[in-house]
Amino acid sequence: MTGLLDHMRTHATPPRFLAALRALVRTDSLWLIALAAITGILAGCVVSAMTATTLLAHQLLAPGAGRLSGLKAIDPVRALLVPTLGGLLLGGVGALLARNRRFTPIDPVEANALHGGRMSLRDSLLVALQTVLSNGCGASLGLEAGFSQLGAAFGSRIGRQLRMHRADVRLLVGCGAAGAIGAAFDAPLAGAFYAFELIIGTYTLSALAPIALAAIAALGVVHATGMVTPSVLVSTPVRIPAVAYVPIAGLGIVAAFVGIALMRAVTLTEQAMRTLPLPEWLKPALGGLLVGLLALISPSVLSSGHMAMQMGLISTPPLLLAAGLLGLKALASAISIGSGFRGGLFFASLYLGVLTGAVFAGVLAPIMALPVSVCSVVGMCALAVAVIGGPMTMIFLALETTGSLPLTSAVMVSAILSSMTVRRTFGYSFATWRFHLRGENIRSGVDVGWMRSLTVARMMRTEVPTLPATATVATARDTYPGATPRYIILRDAHRRYVGLIENTQLHARHYADTTPVTALVQTGDETLSPDTSLSCALDSFERTTRPALAVTNENGMVLGLLSERYVLRRYAEELERTRRELAGEKHKH
Repeated sequence: MTGLLDHMRTHATPPRFLAALRALVRTDSLWLIALAAITGILAGCVVSAMTATTLLAHQLLAPGAGRLSGLKAIDPVRALLVPTLGGLLLGGVGALLARNRRFTPIDPVEANALHGGRMSLRDSLLVALQTVLSNGCGASLGLEAGFSQLGAAFGSRIGRQLRMHRADVRLLVGCGAAGAIGAAFDAPLAGAFYAFELIIGTYTLSALAPIALAAIAALGVVHATGMVTPSVLVSTPVRIPAVAYVPIAGLGIVAAFVGIALMRAVTLTEQAMRTLPLPEWLKPALGGLLVGLLALISPSVLSSGHMAMQMGLISTPPLLLAAGLLGLKALASAISIGSGFRGGLFFASLYLGVLTGAVFAGVLAPIMALPVSVCSVVGMCALAVAVIGGPMTMIFLALETTGSLPLTSAVMVSAILSSMTVRRTFGYSFATWRFHLRGENIRSGVDVGWMRSLTVARMMRTEVPTLPATATVATARDTYPGATPRYIILRDAHRRYVGLIENTQLHARHYADTTPVTALVQTGDETLSPDTSLSCALDSFERTTRPALAVTNENGMVLGLLSERYVLRRYAEELERTRRELAGEKHKH
């Protein structure tokens, strides 16, 4: 797969061909849809290859078995040895990559939010390999992070190779993720809305055809290769009584708090791992050993938990067993991520949701008889919404998995309440929570990168009127007798910033001629740095209530002047440009 795109990057691909293809894509949306289909096919190949590789690696833990989480028992020696050695190998690879400053993987959400869809195919391939190694040795994580990472990276590479517009590159990144998730779950609608809700950040009619086609194309590939996810047979009710929606709503709220607890547990585990007097490369091995010990209690904690989730939907465990498995799986997932394994919580959250629903049904049984299968599906989707985000994604996943409209309606209620509860009490999904811990304020894939790239240095006016800070009002009036300029910057003998005054103040009659100009500087005056972003500049104007601010470097030397009016105008222009892109309107050349 990488060879195809590496070939496009070489001189063997005629520049005229790329230029002609680029012109076609920019003038006719049908060519963009064709590129979306190619991206989906590549994403389907990614899912098939990674799934086949991990199933092969699982033979080290359980020879002759299929998916690990469906095992009834496991050899104790293999359970302890394979995850530990896998963690040791992963730690060694991580140590080598840490020496390479070029390895800075950017996930699809961050790429679309901050970098205009720019992703490194090389880094994404390494992340996918790390994910395969983690899942293959039994770490309690899913492959979906690697699926979407590499699928989206192919879309990004195609878009950048053709020098497409920023909005089109972001769309192809979404196509890659849609294809990966749709193929992984055998659910193209869920994959499409995963892209809309999490990767692109919004739904637009113009993006529907490319996203949908990419998801369907990827699904066709996994069906053709035989790597499709085994189907789930769930007993669904003909109808759900209206009174049952009350506990279903309660289950959505409960699942939200379980999801929050899981995300907090991951953070606490990472903090605990940092305090251990062990080198970083050895910590995944310790995590693998701990996961192996938990697998001795129940092999369902191994890998993504997909087969265990299916078994839980078909034959729901009783209350106490479900509660025990819930705690074991949550602990194993937290240890896996906290110790340095690569992977996602999408698959794991589905299994945890099934167990949460089983526990809820068992507790509710003395009060109200609600089918356990209903609680399991509702809990599965509600917990996934809490951890991953994207309520529409999970609503369509429920519909495609069960084919039941009444059950999908129940899932819709719980998913919405779960999403609202997490937003009000926690404020983040798992992905955005990780961004928050790194200091990034990203809530979705909505494009906010232009706000960071539009810095004060790019907006300020460099030719500014100045006065010595030792001057008097009379001298200033003689120097600037008219109504212009509006703002004057005061500098000391070393040309450093002292303050900013307005011309209207200077010509006010209540100031005597002998008054020093420094007396006109308002209290609370501050300056902007040239690398300050547009959003931070707006915050400064709002905080100081000043119509203009000076721009200085770290030594206090004056570089320019920026007015709030100009910043607001540029902000409005960029918002309008973004709105046009989201609406699918033609780009202006």
